Amino acid sequence: MMDEDVEDGNLGPYQDRPRTFPTMRSKPYTPLILRILMGLNVRVLIILLLLCFGAIFYIGACTSPIIVFVFSICIISFLFAIYLTKWVLSKDEGPPEMVQISDAIRDGAEGYFRTQYGTISKMALLLALVIFGIYLFRSMTPQQESSGLGRSTSACITVASFLLGALCSGIAGYVGMWVSVRANVRVASAARRSAREALQVAVRAGGFSAIIVVGMAVIGVAILYATFYVWLGVDSPGSLKVTDLPLLLVGYGFGASFVALFAQLGGGIYTKAADVGADLVGKVEQGIPEDDPRNPAVIADLVGDNVGDCAARGADLFESIAAEIISAMILGGTMAQRCKIEDPSGFILFPLVVHSFDLVVSSVGILSVRSTRDSGVKLIEDPMAILQKGYSVTIFLAVLTFGASTRWMLYTEQAPSAWFNFALCGLVGIMTAYAFVWITKYYTDYKHEPVRTLALSSSTGHGTNIIAGISLGLESTALPVLVISVAIVSAFWLGQTSGLIDETGNPTGGLFGTAVATMGMLSTAAYVLTMDMFGPIADNAGGIVEMSQQPESVREITDVLDAVGNTTKATTKGFAIGSAALASFLLFSAYMDEVAAFAQIPFREVDIAIPEVFVGGLLGSMLIFLFSAWACSAVGRTAQEVVNEVRRQFIERPGIMEYKEKPDYGRCVAIVASASLREMIKPGALAIISPIVVGFLFRILGHFTGHPLLGAKVVAAMLMFATVSGILMALFLNTAGGAWDNAKKFIETGALGGKGSECHKAAITGDTVGDPFKDTAGPSLHVLIKMLATITLVMAPIFL
Repeated sequence: MMDEDVEDGNLGPYQDRPRTFPTMRSKPYTPLILRILMGLNVRVLIILLLLCFGAIFYIGACTSPIIVFVFSICIISFLFAIYLTKWVLSKDEGPPEMVQISDAIRDGAEGYFRTQYGTISKMALLLALVIFGIYLFRSMTPQQESSGLGRSTSACITVASFLLGALCSGIAGYVGMWVSVRANVRVASAARRSAREALQVAVRAGGFSAIIVVGMAVIGVAILYATFYVWLGVDSPGSLKVTDLPLLLVGYGFGASFVALFAQLGGGIYTKAADVGADLVGKVEQGIPEDDPRNPAVIADLVGDNVGDCAARGADLFESIAAEIISAMILGGTMAQRCKIEDPSGFILFPLVVHSFDLVVSSVGILSVRSTRDSGVKLIEDPMAILQKGYSVTIFLAVLTFGASTRWMLYTEQAPSAWFNFALCGLVGIMTAYAFVWITKYYTDYKHEPVRTLALSSSTGHGTNIIAGISLGLESTALPVLVISVAIVSAFWLGQTSGLIDETGNPTGGLFGTAVATMGMLSTAAYVLTMDMFGPIADNAGGIVEMSQQPESVREITDVLDAVGNTTKATTKGFAIGSAALASFLLFSAYMDEVAAFAQIPFREVDIAIPEVFVGGLLGSMLIFLFSAWACSAVGRTAQEVVNEVRRQFIERPGIMEYKEKPDYGRCVAIVASASLREMIKPGALAIISPIVVGFLFRILGHFTGHPLLGAKVVAAMLMFATVSGILMALFLNTAGGAWDNAKKFIETGALGGKGSECHKAAITGDTVGDPFKDTAGPSLHVLIKMLATITLVMAPIFL
């Protein structure tokens, strides 16, 4: 029908025609597990659920009442998350043209997700076999040998926890994407009524996935801990001590970071290649607005927000929390053992309790963002201020619950005032988190000086914009580093002076103090993740509003929400790097503890004056730069394919610009999906293989030169240097990218000549350069830092 109209030349502009969009796939996709569950009778399902809960609570009750408490809070939080979903899904989806765009985005995201996680699961199974082989032929620690824990048992335990961690990380990512592809159209529809309602829908949708992610991380570790406790008969005579149990969980953290790294890399390449391609041809060459329906890459760009920002960030924060819980449990166990504390379970289970309370306080914070009865479309107050209020409520409650949990869990007769010192460590962590959020906001929000200066530099051309952006990014590393340094030193000092001493009378609480500070920093993780998920949902809503050609007043609302979303995404990245810095410091100490346990030689410090160890450090720093280079060039290569495709469509179908022909959206989606899956393998493999190869080679060298610990020391140096350069690099990449993006947004509000001016074009160039910085290389680096730490923990036996 449409072809005949085109041939007869009697086609009106397509605002007059029904605004329809091609569907990319006819039937929606549901994962196999969900299809099986949906096919079951409701009663059967309820009975199965009750049986599962019964088994979980029985194992918990056999372990410790604390575990039962953690299980209960997690399950209540899941019920709260279901309430939030019901609330969001009950909102209307708006007119049919909005629904069609939303369906196209959902199909694209779910199709890509299925392929990407199919690839990741094959790699995970392969790696599980490798780990199994290594653990079958490795040495055991004397504690494990005396408890009768055989090699095959230990291999099975590590592989099982690795696969469970990978599975949970995958689910965390899927949940993040599942809700965002359904919430975007509801936010767009709510924006037609009021700004405050749109904000509330976006926050609650983000809150759902945040609570599921944090709850899964906590309940996953708790179930593993309780299962191993009961199965191995821990603390009964002749079996494993409870203080050695956390070392068996390291596989879980490694599985989580393995999936998160590939999810973040693949998703980051996808979202930014589509974004760069759409911007360069659409905005700069053709001069059409962002998310214009005439741009063939626009659906790919909107799909990218979901797979890159929602799914990948969900997996990223999941593994942050899992790695931090496990490292703190290991350090708590070793400290309790050194100090001969009668009941060490409080020190070991403390992280689980802190994160359970995180679920409670963040839920209150999410509910505190309410819609007022403002009629009319205009914004009454700044959305960022509303989100900040919610964050302040969460932080205030977190301080109270943190103090209560230190008193409950960390009180011991040997040092009656130690719990108070640890509560102060937690406070240091909470203040660090707040400082990080504030610093990142200062450097990336266009209300503040740095971004305005950057926007002003665009008025003299593209080159000055790039120079200003890079120097802003470099400068923005200084304050966060000072904050982290103060936090680590003060938490260590508070821990050392807590009064806990080992047999020889030396104070031993320092490392555990930094562990407690890390928990403090992550004690509001669910609310911070909510603010993060808010970003891509608002961005998508803006795209749907633009594509369905809604009135300008609606687009104004989604633009403001989108600019706030950019700032919240940048602040979460700052938060994630800060927690990665502290968590990797913990994982580093846990690694040294583990090496000492295997080698039966004390391993307290790493001497970089030894040439081989120094070389290990150099290799670690190089790894960060090479990884970032490969991640950015992957985006560049894929973006070139997109640019060529979009140009081709504009040349071959001149009717697109007059709304007389439909662009082929599916073609761009297919290009980006296949390219990102291909490109994520190389940097990911580099990160996994290099520490193993380096450790193994230097172990052989050490064997011939008579240095038994050389392999372990070189890997330790590699880990240290990679962490340090990774933190600085990630801070630079994230802040520079976020500032470039918001400088462009600032000009789009009408400043310095507004949309379409020469100044705007220079700002778009800066934004394009910043895209792979802030959404591909930067976020992948926080995962990389923690993955290097967890991989060395799992593979420590090969280096000895």
